[in-house]
Amino acid sequence: MSAAWASFVEYFAWPWMLAALPLPLLAHWWLPPARHVQTPAVKLPNATSRLHIVPGVGGVTRMRGMRWLAYIAWSLLCVAAARPQEFGPVQAPPQSGRDLMLAVDLSGSMEEPDMELGGRRVDRLTAAKAVLADFLDRRASDRIGLVVFGQRAYAVSPLTLDRESVRRQLRDAMVGMAGRETAIGDAIGLAVKRLRTQPAEHRVLILLTDGENTAGVMTPSKAAELAQAESVRIHTIAFGGEGGVISVFGMQMPVPGMQGGIDEETLRQVAETTGGKFFRARDTQSLAGIYAEIDRLEPVRHEGAAVRPRVELYWKWLLAALSVAVLSAVLSWLRGRR
Repeated sequence: MSAAWASFVEYFAWPWMLAALPLPLLAHWWLPPARHVQTPAVKLPNATSRLHIVPGVGGVTRMRGMRWLAYIAWSLLCVAAARPQEFGPVQAPPQSGRDLMLAVDLSGSMEEPDMELGGRRVDRLTAAKAVLADFLDRRASDRIGLVVFGQRAYAVSPLTLDRESVRRQLRDAMVGMAGRETAIGDAIGLAVKRLRTQPAEHRVLILLTDGENTAGVMTPSKAAELAQAESVRIHTIAFGGEGGVISVFGMQMPVPGMQGGIDEETLRQVAETTGGKFFRARDTQSLAGIYAEIDRLEPVRHEGAAVRPRVELYWKWLLAALSVAVLSAVLSWLRGRR
């Protein structure tokens, strides 16, 4: 019984509309009969003895038949109002989005306080987190993974549509948690490994660093060749101020001649080798502009969750109700011509 009831509920979108089925019968049984207006009788002088009144049995039968036709039409109309449905074939609607791996530098130089955010001076990692959080907010249908690197590289989040989990991992990242040195080549190699299962034409890595390769077993040039062989396009971002910053009596003073060790030439070569672009971000505004430009990457389509769409069938029952109503009207018209 429970299975039958479940099937019944699934078949009708609005099953409560079927409660209107007995309304015509209830009205016929409970409502008082209509009062007929008394009209003057027709007087037939000298014809009383010859006039015989025969009950119209055929008329009563025809009226009952018309009444049942009307009830059938009402029943079909109630079924149509309950919106009968059936499940269509299983479909996996496509979802449009991008597959992106983010590689973020957590080496010791990322704690350099040469960035401004909200009118106050902050370190490079804090500024990068703020810009990346805004970048993630705009990736509603993208699959994003996260790699962090210092002396070693770690994949802390696989490619996923769950932006909140990526944002949480990024928020918990701290300078030095992967080591104080910079293994750019190993970070690229790990990201390439994670992207191998994606469509070849949509394997994209965005790498942000403020230094040069000082650790790891793989050089950036070798990693770029590996990425090129695996059809991974790399966009590199050199992030950092024009010069270093030193503290003088508690005040942060920029030193123009101190570049902070950013190897722009290597990052440019990595991008060119893989068909990507090299960007130089000296402050949070330019970094935000770079991510806005990366927004124009070609989207990739994925199959979404499998669904079974509902197909409306009410029109069949409505057509049947109209057909019965037309039949009733035609029969009534023919009876009136007799």
